[in-house]
Amino acid sequence: MGTIGAQSLTLALLMASMLGGSMAYKGWGWGQGYNYSHWGHGHVYRHPNSTQGPNRINVGDSKNWHFGFNYTEWAINHGPFYLNDILVFKYDPPSSNNTHPHSIYMLPDLASFVNCDFSQARMLASTTQGADEGFEFKLKSWQPYYFACGESNGYHCSNGGMKFLVVPVLRGWNF
Repeated sequence: MGTIGAQSLTLALLMASMLGGSMAYKGWGWGQGYNYSHWGHGHVYRHPNSTQGPNRINVGDSKNWHFGFNYTEWAINHGPFYLNDILVFKYDPPSSNNTHPHSIYMLPDLASFVNCDFSQARMLASTTQGADEGFEFKLKSWQPYYFACGESNGYHCSNGGMKFLVVPVLRGWNF
């Protein structure tokens, strides 16, 4: 029974830290605090993802979607993500030079995400759909999205860092 409690606490802490990190206001430094005296004086903090319309975000930046990259850390550092933003997953299709192809799955919940359990996952893009301009996914609703690579029976997810969580927020919310 203690193990279940410890797992539940770990899952809750993971979710809270990832949600907090994805929505963190990265512009405040030590000593600036919550002093809003600059309001109305032309100083406005703009996050890189704070354009008026939806952003097209290349997952992994120039590194694209590949084995051995920590996408959870990437998502925390590139948040917040906004409703209607478009995530672009680019990866090489299978070939004689690429014997370890990738795919994109949506995992149903945090437990599946943590354990890289694909039994209830939904495939979003096959091993060939990331070529050229890549596979695009629009963040249409305010919910957690759990993305992972399902290849090699979940090995890319569990050992290759190929998973991340996104919780989009409403545009105009400056964290």
